[in-house]
Amino acid sequence: MTKIPLPQTLTINGEILPILDMPLTPSWIDIAHDKGFEITARVRDRFHLALRCHTCAALSVSKIFTLRTAQPLCPNCLESAWRTEADAAGLTWLHRDPDDRHYGHYRMPCGHTARRQFELVGRAARGETGLRCETCHDAKEAAEAQVHGWELVGADPDKDPNYRIYTHVGEGPERCGHRQRIARANMQSQRVQCTSCSTGWSASPSWIYAMRIRHPDGAEFVKLGYSRNPHSRLHYQLKRRPDLDAEILRRIPVRTGHRALQIEKRMHRKLRQHSPEAVVAPERYRDVLRVGSEIYDARLGQVILQMLDALENSGLTR
Repeated sequence: MTKIPLPQTLTINGEILPILDMPLTPSWIDIAHDKGFEITARVRDRFHLALRCHTCAALSVSKIFTLRTAQPLCPNCLESAWRTEADAAGLTWLHRDPDDRHYGHYRMPCGHTARRQFELVGRAARGETGLRCETCHDAKEAAEAQVHGWELVGADPDKDPNYRIYTHVGEGPERCGHRQRIARANMQSQRVQCTSCSTGWSASPSWIYAMRIRHPDGAEFVKLGYSRNPHSRLHYQLKRRPDLDAEILRRIPVRTGHRALQIEKRMHRKLRQHSPEAVVAPERYRDVLRVGSEIYDARLGQVILQMLDALENSGLTR
């Protein structure tokens, strides 16, 4: 009768390991069974065992010391769990990071690849946090800066996550080239001035504007004011809540901020003299607006728009 030779090696996770003809201690067999594994052979050297997982039947290598003193982990079960978490977080699992056992590589919904910590992906899978693509986010920040005449250079050298470094391109034919540290919130809200070439607010072009605000309780107000950027003024400075129903009704360009301030003061003085009852008390809108004056009842809206029409045709804005 011909004796069938036993295999001399095992291939585990792509590694060819020699099988050692060495005895197994019975206590190891019992410990492995209690911890969810079956010992297949002694491999690599006298310190290692080949374990077969009771859950997925995959082979893995474990030190004898680890088996005896801790809970061995099945790499195949771990990867399956990482895949499941990736799916729940909206990602596609690619592979484990070869340099750090706490990280994996994933494909984001946008198609870019990203390196993420397993713990963070797990939190995202449970809905405790979100995940964003740095490539797409950097492109978004660059586009925001470009709209306002700046170029995104990179992260803040002081590692403050709220700041970036930008280069001022400028709006004219001459490139400014000044490099400046700016809060991203200010870049988003357009509250940005180049410290090299920009003039102060008093000499910069400005606008006289009228805004309509609808309070959540249904009351409507009108605001008259001036600003270098009425859109930023409304959405990033005045509104206490982003869902507040408010819009810019009209805006008139004025050559300088100093002149806009003078015109605005005259208009407020005229409105208060002729319609004092239409001035709304701050207590009425303080819960939705960060301002303490310049708010009128909506019935003055048409009057204010007529005043802006007259201003546009008066030549006082130049």
